[in-house]
Amino acid sequence: MQKPPQAIDFALKETSPKIGAGAVTGDKLSCTYDLVEQMQYLYVRVVKAKDLPAKDVTGSCDPYVEVKLGNYKGTTKHFEKKSNPEWNQVFAFSKDRIQASVLEVFVKDKDVVLDDLIGRIIFDLNDVPKRVPPDSPLAPQWYRLEDRKGDKAKGELMLAVWMGTQADEAFPDAWHSDAATVGSDAVTHIRSKVYLSPKLWYVRVNIIEAQDLLPTDKSRFPEVFVKVILGNQALRTRISQSKTINPLWNEDLMFVAAEPFEEPLIFTVEDRVAPNKDEILGKCLIPLQIIQRRLDHKPVNSRWYNLEKHVVAEGEQKKEIKFASRIHLRICLDGGYHVLDESTHYSSDLRPTAKQLWKSSIGILELGVLSAHGLMPMKTKDGRGTTDAYCVAKYGQKWVRTRTIVDSFMPRWNEQYTWEVFDPCTVITIGVFDNGHIHGAAGKDARIGKVRIRLSTLETDRVYTHSYPLLVLHSSGVKKTGEIQLAVRFSCSSLINMLHMYSHPLLPKMHYIHPLSVIQLDSLRHQAMQIVSMRLSRAEPPLRKEVVEYMLDVDSHMWSMRRSKANFFRIMGVLKGLISVGKWFDQICNWKNPLTTILIHILFIILVLYPELILPTVFLYLFLIGIWNFRRRPRHPPHMDTRLSHAEAVHPDELDEEFDTFPTSRGSDIVRMRYDRLRSIAGRVQTVIGDLATQGERFQSLLSWRDPRATTLFVTFCLIAAIVLYVTPFQVIALLTGLYVLRHPRFRHKLPSVPLNFFRRLPARSDSML
Repeated sequence: MQKPPQAIDFALKETSPKIGAGAVTGDKLSCTYDLVEQMQYLYVRVVKAKDLPAKDVTGSCDPYVEVKLGNYKGTTKHFEKKSNPEWNQVFAFSKDRIQASVLEVFVKDKDVVLDDLIGRIIFDLNDVPKRVPPDSPLAPQWYRLEDRKGDKAKGELMLAVWMGTQADEAFPDAWHSDAATVGSDAVTHIRSKVYLSPKLWYVRVNIIEAQDLLPTDKSRFPEVFVKVILGNQALRTRISQSKTINPLWNEDLMFVAAEPFEEPLIFTVEDRVAPNKDEILGKCLIPLQIIQRRLDHKPVNSRWYNLEKHVVAEGEQKKEIKFASRIHLRICLDGGYHVLDESTHYSSDLRPTAKQLWKSSIGILELGVLSAHGLMPMKTKDGRGTTDAYCVAKYGQKWVRTRTIVDSFMPRWNEQYTWEVFDPCTVITIGVFDNGHIHGAAGKDARIGKVRIRLSTLETDRVYTHSYPLLVLHSSGVKKTGEIQLAVRFSCSSLINMLHMYSHPLLPKMHYIHPLSVIQLDSLRHQAMQIVSMRLSRAEPPLRKEVVEYMLDVDSHMWSMRRSKANFFRIMGVLKGLISVGKWFDQICNWKNPLTTILIHILFIILVLYPELILPTVFLYLFLIGIWNFRRRPRHPPHMDTRLSHAEAVHPDELDEEFDTFPTSRGSDIVRMRYDRLRSIAGRVQTVIGDLATQGERFQSLLSWRDPRATTLFVTFCLIAAIVLYVTPFQVIALLTGLYVLRHPRFRHKLPSVPLNFFRRLPARSDSML
């Protein structure tokens, strides 16, 4: 059954933006910054002033500069009592919003009541020179100040004024007239920035044994375990089987650590004195900086470390005393693994931690974040809805954040970013957020939606320009919060190298030589995500925790009825092909279309008489199917599919369950109802799994003598079959079997066949279950 197409509102749209790629322009910008539309800006760099006159009664000068263009005005900070101040600040005025014909630059003296004018400079916008990177920056020059009448005033100001584009290196740190309403404190929160994820390592701790422990109670056998803490990660060993003062464990514990290493490994050896009471027998701190780094599975040398005991003496004071107890450890930083910090289905990087093991890059990914339209109001300000949108893109260790466009439902960013690509089977994630930290607010950055693009689905060197729907699942259902227009290009340096990548394992070697368990990987990934979100939220300006967690899909492992249904139908979609082949073969066997069945007979007889043609025919058939499907190949990159996700027609209670906290915050009646529903679904899953197990066990019981009569029959059949097949040529057997299977319906019975009856009668282990 063909899946109905997605609602047009949720579909991908092809667009034709006015970008340099694909267009022939004589502008140098089109070579370096060609995936975005050109935006013109008037730049004013205020460098410094000299010989400013004293204006105050006190005979001093507190100067600042005001740059004014029509209704927009930007001011520098002021200096106390300084006649030769240095500002070095850039102002950028969007050409789209310029309504004036002159630019005015005032130098003023800060005063309590009214600021005095020291002097001004006026520029005619028609005379302002243009600058196109990669031309060198325009050199600033000294201008003599004039008073209001146009006469010369005392003092000079060093300035540079030019027309440029967003490709200008002054663009990211400039004060933008677009954000004139934002206070000076919040300006840093709206600028574009590039962030790097911290370098993550797996720390492998092998706890071997301890010696000469001193338990307080000598009359009982000590029950000793070791607790290891690294930052906010805590793991412990099992209680040692050898209940002596020299316990043995030989247990491996794994942690995630990020460079620069700030926290040490803290080991405590503890004795389980009573069911809920543990006594510390010794403690040991090991800084990660001194730990050996390994690149492969070669063994690491073990070491004995002294344990220190804390004793309370003289009231509350703690004294540390060294004593003879020691612990035997093998610790290393495992650089041969890739530390997973994002959901495995959407990985953007698969390289091992150690740089020595990195292969060279295979290409470049370029992303142009053009604009968004139709954004929803995300908050209210002065009684009206407003949105301050910015984008975050993550690929590999590099995160980029565009500038925030203040108070606009149709923001235009036109910013371009580049990443090195080491593996084509990776995904770039682009998220759109509402900035909740301007206008003095301190809320969370609300999610507007996200887009994922798998690089391997993109044709090399083609520029994809599409408008992607921004879809967010709320507790009330799936909502479209707008559309984002992107331009994407994946260029590869060597096609041979890239094709060669397809023969390599996805993850580094160590994952296959010394694999980590699924539970271990899940727990380590959770820790890695926490470390990344904590580090990026400490940057300036911070990339906030809620943003990082949404980009990394932190909650993708949580139970969701909707997601479970979607996955079930995905499995059914995969099996649908096999089922349709089975139906087609059944129609041939039942002579639904006699001509097709006769053709299949002819093909079958040719293949049996010339068995060397079987494999060439199969591969030729697959080749022809592939060529036939080429004309129906997808022309768009993949995007969020609401039908596939079962997000369009989901039950409200299932959504409420998905958005419930963990542990639940709902009332007991609702939880009971959900628990019963979960039990009924789990019961059905359990039945299906049980049926699969039963079929497998029946195969096992063919030769296991659980049913002596059935095994006797099967063993006898095998002996007769071996003799018959030895005597009779294989072609004859194959021909007779095939003709029997393809026989006409008049020679068929409605009852199941003998082999099927025999198989269904075989015993499974289900009758031994409680």
